[in-house]
Amino acid sequence: MSVKQISVFIENKQGRLIAVTNCLAARDVNILALSAADTADFGILRLIVDHPKRALAALKEDNFTALETEVIAALSEDRPGGLNVLLEALENAGVNVDYIYAFFGSGKTKPLNIIKVDKMEVAVAALAKAGIKMMDGEEVYNM
Repeated sequence: MSVKQISVFIENKQGRLIAVTNCLAARDVNILALSAADTADFGILRLIVDHPKRALAALKEDNFTALETEVIAALSEDRPGGLNVLLEALENAGVNVDYIYAFFGSGKTKPLNIIKVDKMEVAVAALAKAGIKMMDGEEVYNM
């Protein structure tokens, strides 16, 4: 159970972020969630979109360096400690979280956490065992 995330490597200078969003908008790709991390010279834009294959092709066509990554989409309770339940399940299974970001989908009342881990199958099994609901790609892309 996984979701396709698009990572785009962009120069950290004015106009590069909007160039990415223009590229996707021109191909009718909707951005559902994003996370941006930067250094002095470049940034990594991580995107969950409604059409990952179309987005990846469009970005490459427009000369962006982009790649597809498998991530987990898991719901957590919207309360103090809600995220801890999810993280404890991963910790207890010996899974390292490479990065995480969250968003609320349309009409959703619980945060959807996008998680990149070092052991995908172990993580999915641990979350399922802990009773944590995960969403597959089609569920997320159609939010």
